[in-house]
Amino acid sequence: MPNMKGGQLIAEYLVQEKVPYVFGICGHGNVGILDALYDVKDRIKLVSPRHEQCAGHMADAYYRVRHRPVATLTSTGPGSANLVMSLITALSDSSAFLAITSNVPTSQHNRAPFQELYKHNQADFAQVMRPVVKRAFQPSRVDMLPLALRQAMDTMVTGRPGPVNLDIPYNVYQESADVELPPHSNLDTPHRPGGSDADVAAALDLLAAAQKPVLFIGQGATLAEAGPEIAELAHRLGIPIITSPNGMGCIPGDDPLALGFIGRNGAYPANEAGRRADLVLTIGTRFDDRSASSWHPGYSWNFPKTQLIHVDIDPQELGRNYPPTLGVIADAKVFTRQLLRMLPQRRDIDAARYEAWRRDVASWQAEWEAFVRPHFGDSTSPLRPEFVVGALQQVLPDDVILCLDSGVHHNWFMQFWKAKRPQSMLNSWGYSSMGFGVCSVLGAQLAAPDRPCVAVVGDGGFTMAPYVLCTAVEYNLPCIWIIWNNFAWAAIRDLQYGLFDGREIGTAFYKGETGQPYNPDFAAWARACGADGFTVTRPEDLKGAVEQALRNRRPCVIDVHVDANVRPPSTGTWQLPPIPYKEPVYGKPFVA
Repeated sequence: MPNMKGGQLIAEYLVQEKVPYVFGICGHGNVGILDALYDVKDRIKLVSPRHEQCAGHMADAYYRVRHRPVATLTSTGPGSANLVMSLITALSDSSAFLAITSNVPTSQHNRAPFQELYKHNQADFAQVMRPVVKRAFQPSRVDMLPLALRQAMDTMVTGRPGPVNLDIPYNVYQESADVELPPHSNLDTPHRPGGSDADVAAALDLLAAAQKPVLFIGQGATLAEAGPEIAELAHRLGIPIITSPNGMGCIPGDDPLALGFIGRNGAYPANEAGRRADLVLTIGTRFDDRSASSWHPGYSWNFPKTQLIHVDIDPQELGRNYPPTLGVIADAKVFTRQLLRMLPQRRDIDAARYEAWRRDVASWQAEWEAFVRPHFGDSTSPLRPEFVVGALQQVLPDDVILCLDSGVHHNWFMQFWKAKRPQSMLNSWGYSSMGFGVCSVLGAQLAAPDRPCVAVVGDGGFTMAPYVLCTAVEYNLPCIWIIWNNFAWAAIRDLQYGLFDGREIGTAFYKGETGQPYNPDFAAWARACGADGFTVTRPEDLKGAVEQALRNRRPCVIDVHVDANVRPPSTGTWQLPPIPYKEPVYGKPFVA
């Protein structure tokens, strides 16, 4: 067996598994492995952003685009603590990366050395990580590393993907042992379970009995790369498709069968179809409060009167909020293929069966289009939100990767953006982390260097992580940040106006004694970092600024002043109990 230092073993294993990047921040606790990474720098690149949270969001985005994990590297104490938010963001959205954190030397455990967490157990940082990762490992000797590395890599991608933590005491990086590299992981041979023959037959029986079925797809469909199979199933049977934000793009958003997102800020046709359907085939998504109108019957769904086939690779998600008529633990792609293989044997299921249902759906699509489309042409200053979404839809190419931050702009994009490709619309949906969109675009650009990567972020979110410009300039990443500048934490300000009679406090940005709306000059800020910067206050200037940024292929900020007083039209509802919920602005609930 070769004699290897722990740091060398980790570095060589990452190379073996074809991990192209480590996103990391240096510290005294990880300097021992930095030296090992120096030896493999021709095979794995260390990218150092200016904050650990950013490193995590970058790794998360890389996996969402490429479906291959990368690693992060952080030091002891605060450096690794900064990673917690990006880990829980990835965990909530079933995204995977290997978070290598560092800890104090084993010889100093429980002596309270610099940055040890020791209140309840020695070197206890792994306990901080456990709720926000799929699994936490803490090997305390070099000869424990091979097993931990192999198990960590397999755990990330087996079943429902998720981040994994490898917490390494400092001395383990530098100590040596006679060790072998662990065998290859399952990255290239993922486990894809399917449904039983009985499950497939039961699902087809339910389709045969239905008159008004819909498909509801989400991140599980995206991660399984099941878009072609789901599109084929939908078109063969003529079944409309509702998507969660992380399922957008699995079927092109401009497909006539694509109804968009459902819930309070969803599209009217999606809510109308959801609450009137007699069967919902859910593949790889869960019924969270925002996509289920806080589970109020008749607003988005009508379970249990509506039949439910719930397919998910994670058994914990089956029946979490709505008990299914049929629950199937299966990979989205495998199960959809199983349905497609069995369809020719079922002459009682074809597209003609649902023709009347499709006519109803088309009428709702036409109603919604007539209601919303006029505002897409409004020429106002500040710019109207619909105009911004529509202009970006026209000017950005179909292969754009759009990274969205949390904020009111995200509501507008959920409602109106039509993603054309899978893995092209990245959202922090499960945990709604501000800063995700600002940082994730860097990881997306590294995952897809030849594609335009654009982050649409709020002014509040951008000022949480403006250091991203430094990283983009340092590593020559031509990312574009479009700042939805409404001089406020506008999503929360809207809640104050909608639920608290306009008693605004702490949600808008004002300058000193003048009381005027305030934000920094974001374009000047970008230029100070060495990036390009534009300010857009007139609608006629938006497309030109975006086109110029795409041509330049340089880091760029486009500061777009957007009207904060125009709010997305609700088509479902959402509740913060015990505050009463609001009725939809467009459409009405329907209880079957």
